Amino acid sequence: MNDVASPGSGTGGGDGFAAALARGALVLDGGLSNQLEAAGHDLSDSLWSARLLAEEPDAVRAAHRTYYEAGADVVTTASYQATFEGFARHGVDVVSTAELLRLSVTLAREAAAATDADRPLWVAASAGPYGAMLADGSEYRGRYGLSVADLERFHRPRLEILSDAAPDVLALETVPDTDEARALLRAVRGLGVPVWLSYTVAGSRTRAGQPLTEAFALAAAADEVVAVGVNCCDPRDAEAAVPLAARVTGRPVVVYPNSGETWDDATRSWRGPDRFDPRRLAALRAEGARLVGGCCRVRPGAIADLARELHG
Repeated sequence: MNDVASPGSGTGGGDGFAAALARGALVLDGGLSNQLEAAGHDLSDSLWSARLLAEEPDAVRAAHRTYYEAGADVVTTASYQATFEGFARHGVDVVSTAELLRLSVTLAREAAAATDADRPLWVAASAGPYGAMLADGSEYRGRYGLSVADLERFHRPRLEILSDAAPDVLALETVPDTDEARALLRAVRGLGVPVWLSYTVAGSRTRAGQPLTEAFALAAAADEVVAVGVNCCDPRDAEAAVPLAARVTGRPVVVYPNSGETWDDATRSWRGPDRFDPRRLAALRAEGARLVGGCCRVRPGAIADLARELHG
C-alpha cells in the first residue's frame, strides 16, 4: 500500500518534512526535463518543461512517477520556469497561469499516489530564479540589474500560489547570487510552508561571485529554511560546499549537482565525463547532507543507484 505524505504535512498540523530530515537522508529526483526529453517531448521553447503543464500534463505526471519508482523520496514540480511573466509572453492570462502553478503540485501528488511504495513520498514545489524566466542563461550569472525589492515583487505572487497548493516544501533553487536569495527569503515570509534554499555555484562562490560563507549565512537567519545547499553545479563543487553549508548554518544540507559535463557551443552538445557519482554523494551524509539527488542530465538510473547507496 502506498505511504504518501499528506499535502502540506510539513507545516500546520505537523512538522512532517523537517522531522523526516531529522530522521535521515531523503533521495531527491534527477533532471525532470531530461526525463521528459527522453520520452520524446520537445522542450526547446522558453517555457521549457513548464509548457507541458498546459499541453501534456500526463507526461509530467509520468516523469514524476518514474523518479518515485526509481527510489526518489522527493520530486520537484515542473514549475521551475513557470511564471506569470513567462506565460504571459505565450498568451496565457493570470488566472490560467495560477491554475497551471497549482496543477504542477497536483501532478506530483497524483504521481505519488500511483506509485507502489512503502515509504513516505514528498512533493517540493520548484521556484527557479528570475533568470529562468528570461530563458537566456542568466540564472548562471545573476546580477540582473534589479533591486532586492524588485526581485521580491517578482517572486512573491508565484510563491503564494504554489504555497496555496500545499506542497510539503518550497524548493528555492538554482539561486545565482545573494541579492536574489535575500529577495526569496523575504518573499516566503508568512506563507506557512518550509523551504530549502540552494545556490548554483562555481568553486567556493556563487555564480555572481560572492563567497559561499556569506551566501549560506543568509539562510541561517531565516526560520522558514529547513535545508540549505547547492544544485545545478559540478559534483566536485557540490561536494566541497556541503560541509561548509552545514558549518555555517547548522541546518540540514541539500545537494543535487548536475552530471558535470560542459556545453560545447560549437558542436551544440555536452562534452566531457559524467562525474555524478552516487557513492560519493551518499557519503556526504557524514558531512550533514540530508536531501541528496541530481539535477540536469542526471537520469532515473542514477537516482536508483543513489537510493541503493543511501537506503540499501
